[in-house]
Amino acid sequence: MKTTDTPPAAAPAAGSAPVVKAPASAAKEKSSEGQVLNVFSHGVLIIWAILVVLPLLWAVMASFKTDDSILSTPWALPDKLHFENWSRAWSQAHMSDYFFNTVVVVGCSLVGTLLLGSMAAYVLARFDFPGNRFIYYLFIGGMSFPIILALVPLFFVMNNMALLNTRHGLIMVYIAYSLPFTVFFLTSFFRTLPSSVAEAAMLDGASHTRTFFQVMLPMAKPGLISVGIFNFLGQWNQYMLPTVLNTEPKYRVLSQGLVELATSQGYKGDWSGLFAGLVMAMLPVLAAYIIFQRQVVAGLTAGAVK
Repeated sequence: MKTTDTPPAAAPAAGSAPVVKAPASAAKEKSSEGQVLNVFSHGVLIIWAILVVLPLLWAVMASFKTDDSILSTPWALPDKLHFENWSRAWSQAHMSDYFFNTVVVVGCSLVGTLLLGSMAAYVLARFDFPGNRFIYYLFIGGMSFPIILALVPLFFVMNNMALLNTRHGLIMVYIAYSLPFTVFFLTSFFRTLPSSVAEAAMLDGASHTRTFFQVMLPMAKPGLISVGIFNFLGQWNQYMLPTVLNTEPKYRVLSQGLVELATSQGYKGDWSGLFAGLVMAMLPVLAAYIIFQRQVVAGLTAGAVK
C-alpha cells in the first residue's frame, strides 16, 4: 500500500513581505457601513428633490385651475385646463411687455458679461504684468461687496448720467454686477487650458486677438456655458436692482411685474392669473437648465481638473 506524501509548502521568496489577508469580518463591516451611508445619502437627496419639485408642480397645477378650486381644493387636480388664465395674465396683466423687457435686458447683459469677463479673465490668467494679482483680487473683492450698500450711490450716479429708467442703463448695471464672479470663474478655467495651442497659433502668425477669439475662446466653451447659466439665473431673477433703478412702468421686468400683479389685486384675488404669470417667469429658467445641465457639470469639473 502506497502512501502519498504531501508536498511541502513553498517557502516565501527571500526579501518578499508576507501576505496578510484582511479578516472577513472587517470587510463585511466596511461594506455594511458603505451601504448605510449610501442609503442615507440617497434618502436625503430624495427628500430634497421632493421639497424642490413639489412646489413647482403645485404652481403649474394651480395655474390651470379656477380661483375657487385653488382655495377650496388646493391639492386636487384641475377639473379641466383653464388656458384663459394664461391669456389673461399675458394680455391684461401686461406679462408680455414684462417678458419682452426681461429678454432684452438679460440677453444683452449676458452677452456683454461673457464677452468682457472672458477677455479680462484671459489676460489675467495668461499674461504676467505689474498689478496682475491686484486687479484679480479687486474682482474677488467685488464678489464680497453687498449690492444693497451700493444702491444709494448707484442711484445718484445713474441719475447724473441720465441712465435711470432706461434699458441700456439696467444692462450696464447687470454687467457690472455679474463681472466679478465671471472673471473669478473663467480665470481659473483659462489656467487649465493648454498653453501649447496658443503658442502654436502665435507661431503661425496669429495675433493676440485672433488667438483669443478663434483658438482659446472655443476651447473655453464648457466654462462659458457654465458661468452663463449662473449669470442667467441671477439676472433673470434679479429684483432689487430694477426696483431701485427702473421705476418706469413700460420698462419693468418680470420680477417687478409679478410683484405688481400680486399687489394690484387688492381684494379681487386673481390667484389663477398670478400662478400663470409665475409659471411664465420660471419656465425659461427651467428650460435653460434642462437643456444645458450636462454642459454645466462638464464646465465645473473641467475647471477643477488640470
